[in-house]
Amino acid sequence: MSENTPPTVTADTVARPVGLAERVVLLDALRGFALFGVFLSNSITWFSGRTLLPREQAQAMGAPMLEMVVGSAYQFLVNQKFITIFAFLFGLGFSIQMTRAEARGSSIVPLYLRRLLILMGIGFVHLFAIWVGDILHTYAMVGFLLLLFRARSHRAVLGWAVGLMVTMSLVLPTLQRFGPVWLYGAEAAAELAKATQAEAAAQRAAFLEALSSHSLWTAQAGNGRYFIDTFMRLDRLKWMGFILARFLFGLLAGRLLLLQDVERHRPLLRRLVAWGLSAGVVINGTGLVMYRLRSMGKLGTAGDSAWMFYLNALQELGFLAMAAGYVALFALLFQRVRWQRVLGVLGPVGRMALSQYLLQSVVSVCIYNGWGLGLIGKLPSSRVVAICFVVFAVQVVLSHWWLARFRFGPAEWLWRSLTYGRAQPMRLSAREGTAEAPVS
Repeated sequence: MSENTPPTVTADTVARPVGLAERVVLLDALRGFALFGVFLSNSITWFSGRTLLPREQAQAMGAPMLEMVVGSAYQFLVNQKFITIFAFLFGLGFSIQMTRAEARGSSIVPLYLRRLLILMGIGFVHLFAIWVGDILHTYAMVGFLLLLFRARSHRAVLGWAVGLMVTMSLVLPTLQRFGPVWLYGAEAAAELAKATQAEAAAQRAAFLEALSSHSLWTAQAGNGRYFIDTFMRLDRLKWMGFILARFLFGLLAGRLLLLQDVERHRPLLRRLVAWGLSAGVVINGTGLVMYRLRSMGKLGTAGDSAWMFYLNALQELGFLAMAAGYVALFALLFQRVRWQRVLGVLGPVGRMALSQYLLQSVVSVCIYNGWGLGLIGKLPSSRVVAICFVVFAVQVVLSHWWLARFRFGPAEWLWRSLTYGRAQPMRLSAREGTAEAPVS
């Protein structure tokens, strides 16, 4: 076929959802693993109301020994690691979609734009109707920027990812901290910081009061108001920058087939385990110890300790390093038959991660919000973790049951049907239901 001859439109050149036989089961299982960690993070910090409590009340709730252990384990092992993996997988998924589009001889742009627009719509419905902490609309907005990197070299993608990490973890926080001092002077900057902190505390208190209400309408109105009040903060820009950096690391990994061809990259993955976990343990461990000492009054406060400020910036590197170690270790373990059976249990959850993410929000607001069981602001972290394990165990069982009968989760089906402009076949045939997807 010459270059000027258009490709024949066949089943292989028409855009369609990924079939069961085309899925990389390792990625599904890893996505399920990441979803559990994200659920833990969302529950401990937001659903339970802990982030919205006054500092003194939150510290008192975490004072018992069991709560200190659970809180430290969360900060060391979970905090920001799993959301990093989730974003990484989004970027890797973009790379796979781009590869499939190139194999069809078509452009990824039209289909990808529709996917993102629909994901954004789902995200905003989730945000205003259920929970303000929605990540879907943010992923969609940042996802548009990935198109700018689809033809860039590996070196350029890596350079942008590293540059964004440095900018968002060090440069931007430095401007936030010292910019007002340079512009207005130390005294005026201190007053401005105090006023900003007071405003943020008032917004959190009003949000907590709304969520504690017995009225569903009051809770959701407070939910929307809190989003609008905090949408234009510089912290949101910083957060979006981190997400784009993680997307780009995933894009690069997808191009290199890092997780699609584990055997070929086994030496690199082993180095990532060793260096990633070592750096993560040292950086996050040091940060955890310093924060504990500060909370005991041994080191002063974050506001008067410049070194604490830079330690906060360094934590982002620790999050990224430990997340990389987790991903590499998971991939290597998945190549062993015994571990594959264990970790593969998470595969169905990862295949319907969108549906289960939304379900987690629905279940959580029913448990914690005032119009539900009203447990917001009342449970210590240990009990929140126990609830997460129970809920996620049910989700694992539900995912296996559902995907034994249907091709997609309900939210995935809606997303795909709207993206492709036609209702996708939902129920599995008898032959498909008994077939096993390949393990990669």
